[in-house]
Amino acid sequence: MAERQWARLRADVNCDLRRGAWYRLLRAAPLEVVVDVKGNPTPVPRPFVEILAIPPQRWTVVPRPDNAPRLPATWGPYYAVCPSCRDRAPVHGRPTNLRCQRCNGLFDIAWNEEYLASAF
Repeated sequence: MAERQWARLRADVNCDLRRGAWYRLLRAAPLEVVVDVKGNPTPVPRPFVEILAIPPQRWTVVPRPDNAPRLPATWGPYYAVCPSCRDRAPVHGRPTNLRCQRCNGLFDIAWNEEYLASAF
């Protein structure tokens, strides 16, 4: 891998990756990728991830998991994940962009991604 790449979950599985968050790809093999999770190399089965060659620039909207004890109930059926710092935020209505309270980045919201196809 010559250039940096990014990966995120594309399957609803429980692993060390947050749904919707992008991680720097460290290594890729046919059956497994290794991503950087807070400085720790973390292996993930390759079929479970989506890979990009450029850093993401839009919020990912994530359907609320059935068992999400740390997400406030007031956030509703989905939330957004910041493309820069991976912080989560509530999304009410269908705004076109959102400012991150953690990193202060202003990014468009990726309402049209396939990530949403099964949920919306």
